[in-house]
Amino acid sequence: MQSTINNLPPYLSLSIWLPILFGVIILAIGRDSRAGLVRVLALIGSIVSLLPTIPLFTQFDNAAHGIQFAESSPWIERFNIHYFLGIDGLSLWFVPLTAFITIIVVISAWEVIQERVAHYMGAFLILSGLMIGVFTALDGLLFYFFFEATLIPMYIIIGVWGGANRVYAAFKFFLYTFLGSLLTLVAIIYLYNKSGSWNILEWHQLPLTMSEQVAIFLAFFMAFAVKVPMFPVHTWLPDVHVEAPTGGSAVLAAIMLKLGAYGFLRFSLPITPDASQYLAPMVIVLSLIAVIYVGLVALVQKDMKKLVAYSSIAHMGFVTLGFFMFNAMGTQGAIMQMISHGFVSGAMFLCIGVLYDQAHSRQIADYGGVVNKMPKFAAFFILFSMANCGLPATSGFVGEFMVILGAVQFNFVTGILAATALILGAAYSLWMAKRVIFGKVANHHVAELVDLNNREFLMLGLLAIATLYMGLYPAPFTDTMQTSVADLLQHVSQTKLAQ
Repeated sequence: MQSTINNLPPYLSLSIWLPILFGVIILAIGRDSRAGLVRVLALIGSIVSLLPTIPLFTQFDNAAHGIQFAESSPWIERFNIHYFLGIDGLSLWFVPLTAFITIIVVISAWEVIQERVAHYMGAFLILSGLMIGVFTALDGLLFYFFFEATLIPMYIIIGVWGGANRVYAAFKFFLYTFLGSLLTLVAIIYLYNKSGSWNILEWHQLPLTMSEQVAIFLAFFMAFAVKVPMFPVHTWLPDVHVEAPTGGSAVLAAIMLKLGAYGFLRFSLPITPDASQYLAPMVIVLSLIAVIYVGLVALVQKDMKKLVAYSSIAHMGFVTLGFFMFNAMGTQGAIMQMISHGFVSGAMFLCIGVLYDQAHSRQIADYGGVVNKMPKFAAFFILFSMANCGLPATSGFVGEFMVILGAVQFNFVTGILAATALILGAAYSLWMAKRVIFGKVANHHVAELVDLNNREFLMLGLLAIATLYMGLYPAPFTDTMQTSVADLLQHVSQTKLAQ
């Protein structure tokens, strides 16, 4: 894949640095006495940061091969390190998705966060810019810088505004994800020594022996599998979700899990294509275990956040499954699943946050009959629950259906096993919805619930529109990724073994 440096405005740099700039300004204010100003600045900053992401898909050339909107300038010239950014059909939608979710998170925290408001808002804006940096960086060391830097604001968000065991959860999150990334740094340095360049696109063309490819693949796998997270390195995620504040859970599920999956697309598959095919059966088995076993684990959860957390692991199993079947339908379906999961999982955690803010409980047994007191909320909750289990006409159906089609093309038994996710997803999603939403008012806590205010209706309404739009009209999403997916699969099918 080649890149072309163009004369367009630096949309990608603006997408990265505008939220970081606003975050730094907000941190400089830093006093709760100015909380109102901080909230307004955070909202303005998140909206302004969304604006430069809009031309990325309105001006994107669906038929063009290679990288678009490329920006490059020397960063550390002595070591040939460049500030090199660009996107293609594989990464395009994750930039506006990140900016969009950041707006939702700012709205969600408007009344809920009353202490250290500037630090909370500033951390999320900085995190937004860093995550966009991961999706756009095309220099290996720049990618690693952004990839690791995202841990810092999220660690602070969990550790300061989380639940009773927030310090434990924050340490677990940091240690799991950081230790997994150390081997990736070794692999990146090895590729630099081998090629004399930090350019990821040049690494795609680098001939490597099979032993080199396997070693590099496993090094990348350690970081990306933990971040997804894949079975069996998934155990950190439920604990972190339970303790994280609502906004932290929404961003973690909607965006941060995608960083690992994106790593497979940008690093593992194109740099080590032969090792990827050789080790694909291992990844497919682990993905199916995530889809089926973790789905069964979700069925027995009593905490709503834990149930949705395990649901996220199962859904991300679809993503890794789609990548390693090496067909266009499965790969496109996996990317669609990543985007959809950003909308749906974020919405589910925000819905749970709305209930928790009033009743101060996430236990399913503490609810029942919520529809009688919160009919508008119940409509949103049921919509997102249905999307979570892949109801047709919602975004959740599109990606899962495409991955199942790809799985059937790959192997009929694999397709059957993948399709069980739809049954399990319906089981745990509807099990939770039935017990929380329907029936008679269970207790005085439910009787005291108040329906959505305008702020809550706005944030859930925006996510509902996105979920339905993608489910009813997925063409704008699939059209932008077809060329890049075809190029990737063609690249993977051609051996890169060194002679």
